[in-house]
Amino acid sequence: MAKAFASQGDMTEKKITFDEVGEGLWAFTAEGDPNSGVIIGDDSVMIVEAQATPRLAAKVIEKVREVTDKPITHLVLTHYHAVRVLGASAYGVDQVIMSDAARAMVVERGQEDWDSEFQRFPRLFEGHESIPGLTYPTATFSDSMTVYLGKRRVDIKHVGRAHTAGDAVIHVPDQNVMFTGDIVEYHSACYCGDGHFNDWGKTLDAIKAYDVDAIAPGRGDALIGKEMVEAAIENTRDFVESTYRPAARVAAAGGSLKDAWDAVRASCDDKFKDYAIYEHCLPFNVARAYDEARGIETPRIWTDKRDLEMWEQLQG
Repeated sequence: MAKAFASQGDMTEKKITFDEVGEGLWAFTAEGDPNSGVIIGDDSVMIVEAQATPRLAAKVIEKVREVTDKPITHLVLTHYHAVRVLGASAYGVDQVIMSDAARAMVVERGQEDWDSEFQRFPRLFEGHESIPGLTYPTATFSDSMTVYLGKRRVDIKHVGRAHTAGDAVIHVPDQNVMFTGDIVEYHSACYCGDGHFNDWGKTLDAIKAYDVDAIAPGRGDALIGKEMVEAAIENTRDFVESTYRPAARVAAAGGSLKDAWDAVRASCDDKFKDYAIYEHCLPFNVARAYDEARGIETPRIWTDKRDLEMWEQLQG
């Protein structure tokens, strides 16, 4: 029986968890599905990551309303991927924040990414008819910006390339908690198809330097306590390096993409095969690692057509 493409075979509803990771700070998680974050200020609320559709965003709003009736005024998007941003309209906010680099990627490849991810993740796009269009920020920053929710300071910073070229992290100093987007994952595969393998480790080092007490990662459980934070950062590093190194060796020897696939599977399967979306991510990760190792600096744009061509090439 042919293996289902990406996550087309995953139609099982995931259990939602809503964990407090610091005073007035919450992580919305769902067994490896994309996470969202909630930052409650003196008079208002900031959301981190919109979800894929307004229907999914409504589930985040429902959880927010269990803990506060303050208005949602800000939405921060850590990067441009469709499963993170296309639910934005549900929040009804005037302030939608992204890095300059992330906005440029919406312009350059946002529609292609939407078409591609819609094909990859049918369950996450249930209710897609209510998506009004691509999500563009109303405010951007090149390096960093600070938002005050009353007296609560929220620092938003582009600490380096990793999952994409425009990744942002959100740090709340009064609780020393960070929302990392997909730069850090927990028992979930890193999606590296638009990533920068050679920068990812340095970006993890920049996060590590904050010495935070908790992280709400991009996927997987909330990371509470320095020991869990450290373990997740190093596990993410291991995943990225274990993917890139064998692909780079194959590329250097003049091997094929299929050779790289076999080498990465040999490196990663035993360690990571039980991780959420591992099989989904692996073909895209290998393709990008092989490209980067051959000197292709800017990740090639994924389209629904390119997705399937690559999948067929590797699944034989």
